[in-house]
Amino acid sequence: QVQLAESGGGLVQPGGSLRLSCGVSGSVFNINYMRWYRQAPGKQRELVALINHTGSTNYADAVKGRFTISVDDAKTTIYLQMNELKPEDTAVYQCNMLHENGNSWGKGIQVTVSS
Repeated sequence: QVQLAESGGGLVQPGGSLRLSCGVSGSVFNINYMRWYRQAPGKQRELVALINHTGSTNYADAVKGRFTISVDDAKTTIYLQMNELKPEDTAVYQCNMLHENGNSWGKGIQVTVSS
């Protein structure tokens, strides 16, 4: 069974940076996509960034140029580097992995951008 666990969230001032990590445990085969989603209060969950098995990335327009998704060589940790954070980035962030055996989710972690 694949399990994902986020870390690195918290409170940051506008303009600051955070790096989220998503630890992957369990046997994973044939990963298609690794993704970060977020959900702000009163809003639908939205896709923030994804990286596929070839290393190609894609980003939501709202975060392009500020956020970077990456994964370590062993594919045991997915990262989301977030720079120039804005109050509207405040949300619960979840990592997700689509793989041969299914679609796995982390529980989510809070990111709050406020002065």
